[in-house]
Amino acid sequence: MATKYLFTNLLGSFVFDEQFKVVDSIKFSSFDEYNDSNKRQQTEQKLTSVHNPKFTTQQLLEKPNSKILQQILPYFKSKDNFSNFYSQNMALTASLIKQAVNEDDFIIQAINNIEEIDKVANTLSKRLREWYELYNPEFSRSIESHEMFVELILSKTKQELLKEIKHDENLLGADIKKQDLEPMLNLGRSIHELYSLKQKHTEYLENLMDTYCKNVKAIAGALIGAKLLEHAKSLKHLAALPSSTIQILGAEKALFRHIKTGARSPKYGVLISHPFVSRAKQKDRGKIARALANKLALAAKVDYYKGEFIGDKLRAEIDKKFS
Repeated sequence: MATKYLFTNLLGSFVFDEQFKVVDSIKFSSFDEYNDSNKRQQTEQKLTSVHNPKFTTQQLLEKPNSKILQQILPYFKSKDNFSNFYSQNMALTASLIKQAVNEDDFIIQAINNIEEIDKVANTLSKRLREWYELYNPEFSRSIESHEMFVELILSKTKQELLKEIKHDENLLGADIKKQDLEPMLNLGRSIHELYSLKQKHTEYLENLMDTYCKNVKAIAGALIGAKLLEHAKSLKHLAALPSSTIQILGAEKALFRHIKTGARSPKYGVLISHPFVSRAKQKDRGKIARALANKLALAAKVDYYKGEFIGDKLRAEIDKKFS
């Protein structure tokens, strides 16, 4: 009995004989038919029942460098097939790109945008403070928070602000005209809008984290959890990382410096922002970061494989251990 080979691709299902000539085929009328696994399977079954091929598509693709496959593929480079094959491949590529967009991308874009807004708002706030100190230096130096500073100078007069900090009079600030004060306040309004935008993006990120990786969020919080995911590039990759790697995500420069020069190895990266780590004594931070990373490694796996919510339990265990 002659040996036959069944090969399916974007164009259809083809049966080749021993001389690698097509003896039968069923072509797909559109890319959607190829994309439909049931339709593809039915097509292959029809040809298999008639020709009983020795090798199927799956068997041929298991050995991509085999001589058999090298003899089959040139058929699709012919003038009759190449143009259609190219257009179908382009359709497949476009479909895969569309399918590749998921919550990972939204989380990464959101956390990066929050950080960029924060940098811009802080830089402009420093500029505003320097400018406003010409008018009311006592108040500017009494308020640490940029956001609070902007909000207060927009909502209260100079006299009200001085009373707020228990200064009866303005000793150092110049008496400036309204036309010189207004540009300062305009800058303040723009900065206030940036802080409002940051808040909206933060709320959006928290909602995303609640639905996509709620266990990671329960342990690390939305911002730190998103930053870990951003460094790992996806939840899938984060779930595959060992806890020792999660512990130092965000400290890649320090790690490479350690490898290259023998400097001290980093004990934590992004996790330094976690309250458990930042509030701890210097000597305990590495130990706490390691414990957090252990729980986060487990949480990421549960989130990726759609397990139950155990984040509150994991966080309580850490809290109990280090409280």
